[in-house]
Amino acid sequence: MSRFKVTKAVIPVAGLGTRFLPATKAMPKEMLPLIDKPVIQYVVEEAVAAGLEDVLMVTGRNKNALENHFDRVAELEMNLEQKGDTDRLQKVMASTELANIHYVRQGDPRGLGHAVLRAKHHIADHSFALLLGDDVMDARDVLLTKMLALHESTGENIVALMEVDPDQIHLYGCVVTEGEVVDGVVRVTGLIEKPKKEEAPSNLAVIGRYVLRPEIFDILEEVKPGRGNEIQLTDALMIAAQNRDRAGGVLGVVFDGRRYDTGDKLDFIKATLRLGVDREDIGQDLRDWLKDFNKEI
Repeated sequence: MSRFKVTKAVIPVAGLGTRFLPATKAMPKEMLPLIDKPVIQYVVEEAVAAGLEDVLMVTGRNKNALENHFDRVAELEMNLEQKGDTDRLQKVMASTELANIHYVRQGDPRGLGHAVLRAKHHIADHSFALLLGDDVMDARDVLLTKMLALHESTGENIVALMEVDPDQIHLYGCVVTEGEVVDGVVRVTGLIEKPKKEEAPSNLAVIGRYVLRPEIFDILEEVKPGRGNEIQLTDALMIAAQNRDRAGGVLGVVFDGRRYDTGDKLDFIKATLRLGVDREDIGQDLRDWLKDFNKEI
């Protein structure tokens, strides 16, 4: 097995989901449904589709619903089986059998970098994939598989990038690049967390997929709290980008597929509609309704 072969995924899910209050007052934001599956299941399914069946979720308080979703529910399963409702039974069992899922608490909410650090003992000295729970990538568009292959072949840290409107760059981490984008890949030499439009070095934003070397843990332990008094993963990646001998450098994969930011209310609605219109069971009816609704507005 290659030294940089990745078998484990980390998914931080400790956020409070304040943008979706009051819906998230008693329910984790990751459990909000896109059609009939919670957001978190789409993310785990993406990891599994890329060959990563060992998943660690970094959780916080009031996240028990996440564990329950991926656990067995014997009474429900028995009820569906007795009714002969095999279709719904299969859907219920799918989340249970999806992956080997582990959980660790973040404790103090000290930023994404701190959440990643909580995975250190589980990951040990192996590379790993990091998937942010707010970002759902359409299963028809390849991203994570390409990132894993690039990491295995180069040994570098890999970040997912997307071109965004310059007016929106202040909402993201932004990268400094060297050279041209070749086959969707570019060298990253610096990162800036949520820069002002006039200070942004590019319109390439970091989105929620990473493949990281284990050296990132040592760097995160040295990083001082930055923006928002939190430990920023962006700061650690900046050090990695500028110290290739120590941590392998950073490459960016530019993604031009379908990404749904489920942490934003408007994007959440768009994601529901975009996924819905392509469903075999409801797609045509939804398309017809949208055409009629468009006439009303």
